[in-house]
Amino acid sequence: MSAKDKFHDIVKSALQKDGWIITDDPLYISFGGVQMYIDLGAEKLIAAEKNGYKIAVEIKSFLSTSAIADFHTAFGQFLNYRTALREKDPERHLYLAINIEVYNDFFMLSFTQIQIQEYQLKLIIYDVEIEEIVRWQS
Repeated sequence: MSAKDKFHDIVKSALQKDGWIITDDPLYISFGGVQMYIDLGAEKLIAAEKNGYKIAVEIKSFLSTSAIADFHTAFGQFLNYRTALREKDPERHLYLAINIEVYNDFFMLSFTQIQIQEYQLKLIIYDVEIEEIVRWQS
């Protein structure tokens, strides 16, 4: 199992403030002979749904000197996890959690926006200072 991201506890707290119940920390999934650990699993009960809405969240801090290298890693993990979830837990929606500074500095670039659209990345944008989710992007 890999180490927790620097902002793991902040994202976990932000999700809980937003009404999510953390069901897995981490969320373990095994598919095709590979074992994977997604940072968080969570569920939110929705009045109109009996079982609620389930998500998996991969948290990335983008703290290295190369944002594109961090993006390659995050993007690759996201695609791998999404494939595994589609087969093993298809009702769960996968999100990539990034902080607002990374979103504004790197994820607003046209290259990144094209990748987000083309590969349908779902994002949770959070604020490190106030420990809250500021935007959901599906």
